[in-house]
Amino acid sequence: MKPKTQPGRVNALHLPLEAEYFHAILAGTKTEEYRECSKHWRTRIEGRTFDAIVLTLGYPKAGDTARRVVLPWRGYKIKRITHPKFGTEPVEVFAIEVSAARQLDLLTPGGANA
Repeated sequence: MKPKTQPGRVNALHLPLEAEYFHAILAGTKTEEYRECSKHWRTRIEGRTFDAIVLTLGYPKAGDTARRVVLPWRGYKIKRITHPKFGTEPVEVFAIEVSAARQLDLLTPGGANA
């Protein structure tokens, strides 16, 4: 059974990122974040809807807003890619839309979730 969103809370997918990818998303040069289509990620993504996606530079402390960006959830596509992070063979991935055109103020103090 999938957990239900509590009233007044944002249902967000949280993705910790390495610095290279975090900064590329903020710069607008990376528009998709990849997660391998493993049982782990299928459980967290497939059949679910989110209000937002929370991208973090590593695992910041709760109040560290400089290492956190909140974007609207725009969905994902399943793609087959070759990428050094996944080895030399092509793999199926969730290509999660993360273009940073508009940041949301949902999970920050004083934002919609306050």
